[in-house]
Amino acid sequence: MLRSPLDVLQVSHPTLANQLQTIANQLYQAGSESRASRALSINITREQAARQHRHLAKKYNELLSEARKLSGFEEFLLPMKSRGLVCAAQNRHIVVINCHPDHCDGIIISPGQDTVQHIPLLNVSHKKALDARSNIQKSLQRDGIRQRGAHLDHEPEQEEFFESTLKLLWDDIVKPVLEFMGYLCNTPTSNPDLPHTTWCPTGALSFLPLHAAGNYDQPHSRVFNYAISSYTPTLTALLSSSPSPSTNDTRIPAVSQEATSLPGYKLSKLPGTSKELACIKSHAEETGNTDFLELVGDKATTTAVLAAMETHDWVHLACHAHQNVGDATKSGFFLHDGILDLASINRRSFKGKGLAFLSACQTATGTENLPDEAVHLASGMLMAGYTCAICGRQSVWRTDEGREDRERRSGKGTA
Repeated sequence: MLRSPLDVLQVSHPTLANQLQTIANQLYQAGSESRASRALSINITREQAARQHRHLAKKYNELLSEARKLSGFEEFLLPMKSRGLVCAAQNRHIVVINCHPDHCDGIIISPGQDTVQHIPLLNVSHKKALDARSNIQKSLQRDGIRQRGAHLDHEPEQEEFFESTLKLLWDDIVKPVLEFMGYLCNTPTSNPDLPHTTWCPTGALSFLPLHAAGNYDQPHSRVFNYAISSYTPTLTALLSSSPSPSTNDTRIPAVSQEATSLPGYKLSKLPGTSKELACIKSHAEETGNTDFLELVGDKATTTAVLAAMETHDWVHLACHAHQNVGDATKSGFFLHDGILDLASINRRSFKGKGLAFLSACQTATGTENLPDEAVHLASGMLMAGYTCAICGRQSVWRTDEGREDRERRSGKGTA
């Protein structure tokens, strides 16, 4: 994340900061497109494109070295040390789950503490995580519920399978962590003032719904009895996502695609999106201080939505979405005239945005080849400058549109 440190440098050394920003933008644009497509678009050979990229990288490193010679900027854009990372836990516990072939561990960062804590997860193995991930993915694909709008038939065998997966997550990962933090000493409750825990799973665990972990055959044995869960793709995403100054007014563009027809894609209709936007509009009118922009059907073009995102603080996207396994920057949202991909969003370099509500399929599931932090759409929105992204991790956890509507009204979801 380049923007926040550059803002600091801009105050005292604007010329150097501008040079760095220019080179960084050129490098980002070069890296967000394949060399083949870039060469075709500007009519240069692949060798020339590669040579240009190396020149930009060399110039960027020279400017970094120059900045690090300045007083107060000795660690400019270097990987943050642990003493800096603990600042991410301002009002919550952050739990990083490291899943490695040799061992699995939890790293806990607590508010008010200047050191991190370690808990070995002795019953978790890399193979067990891979098997759980594989089983869930195969089941979702077999039953055709990877896309929003599809409904799960509640067959006993299917429910038993998912409950066993949630029990495994509870017994081997979530319960030991909550016990270590002292949460299990508290009386189980549905009180909205429960402590907040932000999960940062890595590797194969990035696919798994830690926020729903629990033994559903036993009372008081579910994570939401003891904590409110959210997710972060990286610790630096929490640090770099500084909220914009608080104001009384909120500006929200709400995008709805009830029926999307794009060549090469077979997308189901999403009749619930109309009710969804009607609910948001009603609430916006009740508050009286919300600038609500509705982009529905043919008005929700890629250009119109990008422009609205640039001028509004929040964004609500109710549409189909997809992950591109080969190139994560090509993952995006299905709009009226095409796919609004992460590459296009990130090129805008948004700053100080607020909430991104991604009411779309496949927005927080990662990809099979690249299951780690910054590969899914929710992570991409954080990296683009939004301070919070609320989304669904798996379609299977969102099978009842009436229930989904109630959750949206109350602001519940996976953050």
